[in-house]
Amino acid sequence: MQPPVDPAYASAFGRPDGVDTAFAARDVPVPPVESAPPPPESLVTAFGRQGSQELLQRPPQPVSDPDPDIDPVFWGDKPAGDPWRDPASGAVIGPPAVGEDPPGESEAKPAPGPQLSVPELIFGRRVKPAALTLLVVVALLVGAAGGLVGWLIGRAGNPLTDSTVTLAEIEQGKERPAGSISDIAKRVTPSVVSIEFKGTNVAGVGSGVVIEAGGYILTNDHVVAPAAQDSSAKLSAVFTDGTRAQARVVGRDPKTDLAVIKVEVTNPTVLQFGNSDELQVGDSVIAIGSPLQLSNTVTEGIVSALHRPVTAAGENGGPQVTYDAIQTDAAINPGNSGGALVDSRGALVGINSSIRTETGGSVGLGFAISGKQARKISQELIRSGQVKHADMNVNVKSVSAETSEGAQVQNVPAGGAAAAAGIQEGDVITKVGDRMVRNAAELVVAVREHEIGQTVQVVLARQGRELKLDVTLKSD
Repeated sequence: MQPPVDPAYASAFGRPDGVDTAFAARDVPVPPVESAPPPPESLVTAFGRQGSQELLQRPPQPVSDPDPDIDPVFWGDKPAGDPWRDPASGAVIGPPAVGEDPPGESEAKPAPGPQLSVPELIFGRRVKPAALTLLVVVALLVGAAGGLVGWLIGRAGNPLTDSTVTLAEIEQGKERPAGSISDIAKRVTPSVVSIEFKGTNVAGVGSGVVIEAGGYILTNDHVVAPAAQDSSAKLSAVFTDGTRAQARVVGRDPKTDLAVIKVEVTNPTVLQFGNSDELQVGDSVIAIGSPLQLSNTVTEGIVSALHRPVTAAGENGGPQVTYDAIQTDAAINPGNSGGALVDSRGALVGINSSIRTETGGSVGLGFAISGKQARKISQELIRSGQVKHADMNVNVKSVSAETSEGAQVQNVPAGGAAAAAGIQEGDVITKVGDRMVRNAAELVVAVREHEIGQTVQVVLARQGRELKLDVTLKSD
């Protein structure tokens, strides 16, 4: 059953009169539709289109040269946001759906797509997990086999990596603190020179020590004696930096085997004397010289004994050499003669002079003239060119008995110090001053420790009795 129709709707939406179908016949007149009355003039002026016959309204566009006589619309030069501002406008053409971004706004970045997995990246396609696991296992086996082969080859090529060998640990850095052998050698070596002489019939090499800034060099007498006795020989000193300087003999003392030569050099390195009386057995000492023509050689040892009297034959029939020696086990060989023996501070405490050996080489029995005696004699040689020693004017030989030992008097020259004091032939001298006398060489050394004209007490044995005599020493 058709519901009833509202007469108002039927009037508005019903078929025109005379039309029975959905479409009106062409020959059926259609009554005109009454349009709305025109809007008032005020509304047209306010909301109507200005100078345009378009049916659709467009958003206002920027005007480059606006007419000053026309008032600007209220929205300015911005697109319209309200399409109903003009009641007569059925629609408005808005801005394009896609256009340039407003200034200051960046283009939106697309969201990242799905990423490839590791197997897809390596193989270019998906791989079954079982196949991938098998591939990893094979790679591990190949790597392990290669490492094992390399380890075996390394062990075979280097015996030090054998498991039966244990390497000693070493420190990463080498330290040379002050007072070490290397530190002392670095400071002292520039003051030790090689002494060379060459003549028609003589040639040789020894050592020397610079002891004064004027170019004075202390050495052994037996080093310079051949050059001093041969007028054709030229004497020279060679420094550690290679500088070679002609040398001349300033003074010699054959009795103590010391001599001083002089060279003309500027700003030489001078070695300072130390106090040899402070040495004790076991102290470290360093010998520096040119053994076997090997210059700048440094050897190290200890003080083996002190106040060891040493006697040697003189050069070419000269007087017998006797001196109070420091015994050391530092390696000393021919060519070390005249070189320096320094203590742990780098001070000069001796002049290396001789060795005792049955093979001709060093066997750890080296002897150096004490620094105290060397300093005294060198100063006298520089001052006057010669040295005089205190002497008792007596000839003795070494003797020993079950209860004592000493120097037995062989003869007493008339006019000498011994004769004046009443010493007789056959007396055995056992002490001079504070020093014990155990042999003939020690008597000479004990007497030379004193000054000429000094009176010393001498203890001797005569026919089983001990006597004490005061002897005033004279010059030799």
